[in-house]
Amino acid sequence: MSKIGFIGLGIMGKPMSKNLLKAGHQLVIFDINEAAVAELKQAGAEVGISPKDVASKTNIIITMLPNSPQVKAVVLGKDGVIEGAQKGSIVVDMSSIAPLVSREVSEALAQKGIRMLDAPVSGGEPKAIDGSLSIMVGGTQADFDEILPIFKAMGSSAVLTGDIGAGNVTKLANQIIVAVNIAAVSEALVMATKAGVDPELVYQAIRGGLAGSTVLDAKAPLMMGRKFNPGFRINLHIKDLGNVLETSHGIGVPLPLSAAVMEIMQALKVDGMGDLDHGAIVRFYEKLAHVEVKRQETKSTSVIG
Repeated sequence: MSKIGFIGLGIMGKPMSKNLLKAGHQLVIFDINEAAVAELKQAGAEVGISPKDVASKTNIIITMLPNSPQVKAVVLGKDGVIEGAQKGSIVVDMSSIAPLVSREVSEALAQKGIRMLDAPVSGGEPKAIDGSLSIMVGGTQADFDEILPIFKAMGSSAVLTGDIGAGNVTKLANQIIVAVNIAAVSEALVMATKAGVDPELVYQAIRGGLAGSTVLDAKAPLMMGRKFNPGFRINLHIKDLGNVLETSHGIGVPLPLSAAVMEIMQALKVDGMGDLDHGAIVRFYEKLAHVEVKRQETKSTSVIG
């Protein structure tokens, strides 16, 4: 088993690091959240005093941070990973950041003989907890093959999609589909509810057809159950869509649907809902339609299967 540095113990990083411990890996951790550090220390992790310190004690350093500026600061800044990492070590950035920043960080590390993979994830907190994340990776085949056993401790799939930055391009594509899909589910269920039809029955009727999706199955029951505690916060999806639009504008790709959902999320943030799950997109539509999506009491249903 490997000795791994893990920097970033937030809503995703904490359960991911716990799964590495469960798989038998040794961890050296760092985070500014003292409670999260204490929890992982209790679980058996060694505590580093800085990203530099973590990197000096390990040959594999995983970062799971909020956005591009944090990754640059932790990896390339004062007391950063680059100051402590040994030549030949590998940085695996599992944050969701701008692809151009992944390439910038990789180039800086390469000058010191340090390798890098960008490996953002999809699945939110539930899949981080149960170790079934989808991991999208950019880098070399050799580096991917080396880290694959570690990925398997955190995810159910890991796919190398190209060179450095490709992992984050893939994640941006994922976030487009998720955001637009949640908005479509919201529109459909609000329309059905306003028309007087039980959204639960609409969901059961359509989930096995072409409209069925992982997003529909994950979010529709939570919408109808009024459960908006964060698996993936609106504020984080805003961050991702910001990277989507910055990247798409830079390469000349108009994304009108992504831009529309971005503004819906911005409106929810202004209304104080930025820390709710992105399934709370439904509340934007509910406000427009003056209706609340929830299960209705029905006398009988005819559901087969």
